[in-house]
Amino acid sequence: MDMEFTYMSLPIEEKLAECAAKVEAALDEYLSPEYVGDSGLAEAMRYSTLGGGKRIRAFLVLEFAKLFGGSEAAAIPFACALEMVHAYSLIHDDLPCMDDDELRRGKPTCHIKYGEANALLAGDSLLTYAFEVASSNKFVSDKAVRLAVGELARQAGTLGMAGGQYIDLGLTVDSYDELKKLHMMKTSALIKAACLLGYYAATDTPTEENIKRLSVYAEAVGLAFQIHDDLLDVKSDTATLGKNVGSDEKNGKKTVLRFKSIFEAEDEESLLTLLAVEAVSDYIGSEVLCKLALWLMERKK
Repeated sequence: MDMEFTYMSLPIEEKLAECAAKVEAALDEYLSPEYVGDSGLAEAMRYSTLGGGKRIRAFLVLEFAKLFGGSEAAAIPFACALEMVHAYSLIHDDLPCMDDDELRRGKPTCHIKYGEANALLAGDSLLTYAFEVASSNKFVSDKAVRLAVGELARQAGTLGMAGGQYIDLGLTVDSYDELKKLHMMKTSALIKAACLLGYYAATDTPTEENIKRLSVYAEAVGLAFQIHDDLLDVKSDTATLGKNVGSDEKNGKKTVLRFKSIFEAEDEESLLTLLAVEAVSDYIGSEVLCKLALWLMERKK
């Protein structure tokens, strides 16, 4: 793509690392004994939330806040709340009743280290605490808080991530279109929440046009992200990925490779990435967001 040359000099990995460090520090504070206690449950919450991950969703919150003139201070609480929801979803996804995984980011999953019941409670606690954190954001208006909390709940719930997981676990997916619907709910939903929470950190008077364009970006990035994950599960190795490869096939999961060849899947990922870039490239200051979409196609884990 021509645009790849335009954005290739942007130090996206450095920016991601800077963001991750800021969000990690904020999460460490939110999950300190002062706020969550010092029980074994609090330890499990910290174990699964801190010390790893690219923090891509948090990065999107901060970048979209910046794009629309918002402050980092306003974006951080929303970013941390979203990371807690994401951490909860990973704890539950890894449980034996779900995907039954033993490794996450190169270390034992929460239920392997703390037991299934404690892992379940840690996930529940992170989910509920996330809304406390989001609703306590003192750097935005009450209206912005309502917009953000409502969006986060919607995208995490039955019409979003949780609903997507339900389809993934039990329902038959017979076509690529049906698989896309699943991935729009399970993966794109939290990415959409990230983009819109960043927007709401900057304004409490959103426009339909901006919401539409941010949603297109988020949905396309989410679908491309999931395709890339499906490809990594067959092309990568456990040491690089930080979790067991081949687990999708072992667990009978519904992936893009059930309906497309590796070449076709890579082509679809490229088209979705182009769609994401086109959705936001007209905004002044969107270069980092465009570069992120391109970089996600190159990630190794």
